[in-house]
Amino acid sequence: MKKKNLLALAGSGGLMGAYIFVGSFGGDYLDSSLNNNKPVFTIIGALLGVFLGLYQLFKSIKKFSNEK
Repeated sequence: MKKKNLLALAGSGGLMGAYIFVGSFGGDYLDSSLNNNKPVFTIIGALLGVFLGLYQLFKSIKKFSNEK
């Protein structure tokens, strides 16, 4: 695998972390602004971030596995 591909995959991992971070803090903001006692939106935001990050990671892996 080329260095360019490895750096792009590492960037996808960082992007996954960013999705989870934004989803968690966005959900926390909604929970606090709506005065929820349970962290419903925080959990939903974190899970949404995980799924978006995994989708992005799989899309990157598929793209680089098709290149030769």
